[in-house]
Amino acid sequence: MKKANDDRITDLKDMLKKTGLEYGNKPAFKIRIDKDKNKYKIITHKEVREMIDALGTALISLNLKGKRIAVIGENRYEWEVAYLSIVCGTGTVVPLDKSLPDNELKRLIERSEVEAIFFSGKYEAKLKRMVLEGIGKLKHLISMDSKTHHGGIYSQSELIEIGNVLLKNGNREFLDAEIDPEIMSIMLFTSGTTSESKVVALSHKNICSNLWALSRAIDINSDDRILSFLPIHHVFECTVGFLFSLYRGCTTSFCDGIRHILDNLNEYEITFACFVPAIYENMYKSIIRKLEKEGKLEEIKELEEKYKDSTMEKKKKVFKEIHNIFGGHIRLLISGAAALDKTVENGFRKWGINLCQGYGLTETSPVIGVETNTGFRVGSIGKPLCNIEAKLEDVNSEGVGELVVKGPSVMLEYYGNEEATRECIVDGWFHTGDLATIDDDGYIFIKGRKKSVIVLKNGKNIFPEEMENLVNRIEGVIESFIFGKSNKKDKDDIKIYVKIVYDKEILKNAYKAETEIEIYEALNKRIKEINKTMPLYKSIRGIVLSQTPLIKTTTSKIKRQEEIKTVE
Repeated sequence: MKKANDDRITDLKDMLKKTGLEYGNKPAFKIRIDKDKNKYKIITHKEVREMIDALGTALISLNLKGKRIAVIGENRYEWEVAYLSIVCGTGTVVPLDKSLPDNELKRLIERSEVEAIFFSGKYEAKLKRMVLEGIGKLKHLISMDSKTHHGGIYSQSELIEIGNVLLKNGNREFLDAEIDPEIMSIMLFTSGTTSESKVVALSHKNICSNLWALSRAIDINSDDRILSFLPIHHVFECTVGFLFSLYRGCTTSFCDGIRHILDNLNEYEITFACFVPAIYENMYKSIIRKLEKEGKLEEIKELEEKYKDSTMEKKKKVFKEIHNIFGGHIRLLISGAAALDKTVENGFRKWGINLCQGYGLTETSPVIGVETNTGFRVGSIGKPLCNIEAKLEDVNSEGVGELVVKGPSVMLEYYGNEEATRECIVDGWFHTGDLATIDDDGYIFIKGRKKSVIVLKNGKNIFPEEMENLVNRIEGVIESFIFGKSNKKDKDDIKIYVKIVYDKEILKNAYKAETEIEIYEALNKRIKEINKTMPLYKSIRGIVLSQTPLIKTTTSKIKRQEEIKTVE
């Protein structure tokens, strides 16, 4: 594998300076400027860094030095410029989830004590109300869309112009601002799948150590073109998509939405992208259905077997038609945020597409481990990054234990919550809350969340995520939720049930099932087939059907505690 740049970085400001010298004239962003797909705006790495310097200078002139500043909005280059103008010399950045309902947004603005917020246009009215209501410390509103200052709202582009004037007049407050890489510079709210979100305190050292270690694991360089799709406020996309792209001198383009992923992969000739497992699983199912419809599936299966030991380059030529669906330029795809179905990972690899599973948490900045082009075990999340130590605690007879990790990317603390910090960081080891096994070669296999495990009366453990992967393979199943249901007479006697969200049209075509009874019978037959492949204690005893999507976080993790209420 081609080795990444060996230069370590002390902080994000240091990263921008060093990589700006190396990649300055290369395109950092390629953005479509109208519906005519032949017209694009190209922003170079040098121009990005100039915008950051100017905006940071303007922010300090607004007396925001040392303050907390939030950013909320869709994935866009203005979001990235705002983030870095805050964190590289102004104050502490607080990325907020663009999907937050109004009451949650208000609460997080209060909890984080932000004094200013960058926002996309659709938030203008609600944020103006919050300022008028005196919510928290919020005073300054900065629009990423407005071109001029209006109604007490600053324009980000106008602030950049003001900053440029200040720089020309010799103002060096932002340029000369020193960064302490050891203190909290990023405040992140966890997605809160089971309880109220905690505030994760991250430092420049946390993020930069993760960027450097990631560059040692995956071969991404300045010739790569990245599609930004996952929510940018989340540390997975923020580190692996946004910051890593600037660190390696790549070109980023922004996805138009979930229905446009394949179009965008083609349009921007994307070479690298990160998605959640559900995206890959839907892609895989769609390709299989397409091949089946065209009568090519058996031929493809024969080719898969024939070329199973060939190089990825050879497979790429053999399965060129499939590669072209993704634009024909993909070098690496990463799956994160949840477990990836082995069948899907295997399928992509059989076609010569490097689909690698990664794993991490907000609290670890985020990447703990990732598969590489050559270092992988299907079903694993790879080995730990080079600066991460990993081990298992409280290992049971099946070799399953809680994964604990240590390294420079582990968070400083849960801000304002000493008790929670003490519970999860013990003697420097961060307790991930995930159960896993580690094989003799150091590959980590995640079994599921410790809190999600269903313990049966006989003491056996059921990992819902593993079983959901099996159910999700059934044609017509969009997603599923495995849960335990207690016997009314004996609460300890738990049976396994599944809630299935299905696609009515696919079930009609695949099984000629149209009525609710026909749909139930068709899916029940497939569940019984799954049961035959598993030990008796894992058998699924009941089915709940739904066409309503499961309750999930913005990174597609099932909110299990909320979902269980819908089936009680």
